Amino acid sequence: MNKPVPRTRSLKIIKIGNSAGIILSKELLASLSADIGDEISLTINDDGVTLTPVDPEFEEEMRLARQIMQERVKVLRELAK
Repeated sequence: MNKPVPRTRSLKIIKIGNSAGIILSKELLASLSADIGDEISLTINDDGVTLTPVDPEFEEEMRLARQIMQERVKVLRELAK
């Protein structure tokens, strides 16, 4: 099976106030299905970093799941036995 060839892009780090940022091209934003104002998730792994768009619906579901797990920790421990 052929492994897909990774596409690499060079991004310049720029100063934004007291912070730093990178500029994403229109093509890169399109490939992430993202637009200006959207949130992007950056994951650091052994090979480098991965950028993925944040799904607000999924994030809300995960927030609710974490809340339920905190409230029901004793029940979940019993179920795990």
